[in-house]
Amino acid sequence: MSAAPPPAAWWRSSSPTSWRSSSCAPSRAGWRCEVAKRSPLKRVGIALLGWGAAFVLFFPLLWMLLTSLKSEPEAVTPSLIVAPTLQSYGDVLARADYLAFALNSVLISVGGTVLALALAIPAAYVMAFHPTKRTRSTLLWMLSTKMLPSVGVLVPIYLLFRTLGLLDSRIGLIIVYTLMNLPIVVWMLFTFFKEVPNDILEAGRMDGARTGAEVWHLLLPLTLPGVASTGLLSLILCWNEAFWSLNLTSSAAAPLTAFIASFSSPQGLFFAKLSAASTVAVAPILVFGWLSQRQLVRGLTFGAVK
Repeated sequence: MSAAPPPAAWWRSSSPTSWRSSSCAPSRAGWRCEVAKRSPLKRVGIALLGWGAAFVLFFPLLWMLLTSLKSEPEAVTPSLIVAPTLQSYGDVLARADYLAFALNSVLISVGGTVLALALAIPAAYVMAFHPTKRTRSTLLWMLSTKMLPSVGVLVPIYLLFRTLGLLDSRIGLIIVYTLMNLPIVVWMLFTFFKEVPNDILEAGRMDGARTGAEVWHLLLPLTLPGVASTGLLSLILCWNEAFWSLNLTSSAAAPLTAFIASFSSPQGLFFAKLSAASTVAVAPILVFGWLSQRQLVRGLTFGAVK
């Protein structure tokens, strides 16, 4: 008679972080599992590597914050020890056009994200549940467009927008941001939709659900974490985009990225004000991403564990 399968908790050890892998083999007494423990030195090395990577990623933000708390003369000579002052923040927020730049960023980022999702959901649905021989090639082609440098298509897009009267307009930037993020959004949604069993959608069709109801009432609720994380990623990409906003706008539709660039003038760089403006521009999306990190991780790992 064969041995019973190993218990559900066979992999646990006295320390949750001390196990790495295990091997199980049947024996006369049942299943015998040996856990390969990770050495303390290796655990310390991995922890130091993780903290080092976090420091490298966080240090530019820390330096920007410290520079924003300096006066302009102090900002020219780098130093970690400063006499904090909020003068730069006062100068940045005192500008009459700050709220206009901030409003443009919100409207353009949200508009670009909503439009990208509205176009990507039907496309990803068709590719996931009604594939053809060209589906994979189409996905790869869409993703390959992200490898094209933006400057390579700047001139034709600029001339086209000038002809259509879309220069320095929110609608123009929303269209560009949508096209810029659409390949990534379609690819991510396609991956999430593929995790949904086709039997669920077929059951809905047998109950009389049409395509719209099938997507809205069945597919989207099942993949809501993935759709939310895709939208959040698109929102972050739209908010941080600087190339197109600097080249296609001047004042009326310029977002916060153009507002930051305004502190660089022929007279020189105002490092303290530039850092303060960057901090003010980064803070909203940074806080939003921090508050949504659980949903973002949940969405990005959707379907990863069976």
